[in-house]
Amino acid sequence: MATNVNPGMVPVDDGVVGRLGRRVSWGAIFAGVVIAVAVQLVMGILGTGIGLSMVDPVEGSTPGATGFGIGAGLYWLITTVVALGAGGYAAARVSGVTDRFDALVHGLVVWGVTLILTLYLLTSAVGGIIGGAFRTLGAVAGAAGSTVGTAAPKVAEVAGVDEGDVRQEAAKYLSDTPNDPAQMTPEQAQKAIAQELPAMARGGPEGVRAENRVVGIVAAQRNISREQAQAQVNQAKADFVQTRNEAVQAAKNAADAAAGAASKTSFLLVLALLVGAGAAAFGATSATRRRLR
Repeated sequence: MATNVNPGMVPVDDGVVGRLGRRVSWGAIFAGVVIAVAVQLVMGILGTGIGLSMVDPVEGSTPGATGFGIGAGLYWLITTVVALGAGGYAAARVSGVTDRFDALVHGLVVWGVTLILTLYLLTSAVGGIIGGAFRTLGAVAGAAGSTVGTAAPKVAEVAGVDEGDVRQEAAKYLSDTPNDPAQMTPEQAQKAIAQELPAMARGGPEGVRAENRVVGIVAAQRNISREQAQAQVNQAKADFVQTRNEAVQAAKNAADAAAGAASKTSFLLVLALLVGAGAAAFGATSATRRRLR
């Protein structure tokens, strides 16, 4: 091995100078990332086949959703450790580094690039497909709505009918409910009550008027006194408030449970990522130790 000797200076090994000039091999890192992604993909397909083989709807021996979730999570963790360990080992081995820290850096970079690549594929490919589909549906719906809106006046114009006459005729169809509750059919009574419910919910003077209107309709339709009708309306209002409060409480409980589950999932995901980083680092340093031997 050649050695450069300069007067008044310490001899320097040419191999050491060459190694210090290039401590990170991106080609080796790329190879490690490719191996890691390929190994995880193959093991993921294998795990999917194993999971589907356990589904037996005929015999009814299919595991539950909880068991499937735990099994899938453990299998994903194992495949991540194996894939990143193999990728880190390959990157350190191909790079030719002999220093453990350099090998550790190669393994961690393989882990980071693999993580970034995975996130990119999930956010760009899958998200792009879903977002594109919804954007397409929205565009079609908007185009259909604009087409109908512009076509209606033209149809009336071709038929020789004034647009104002069309609106008046439509208003007649919408206002065919008699004002006297005693003359309403059951369908008309239900329609009238439904129209008054929003005002009742808002309260105030309009709410009082709407409630009196509903009480009158109930009394006329059931042929009872206003006092009895008022009692029935009050009971219906109390039932509605109770149902609404129960629904609100159920929504709060569901949101709290979802937040707790999301928090636990986040911590588990961080733990799994750290385990993957450790696997990549261990694989890389293992390759260096073997080379040193």
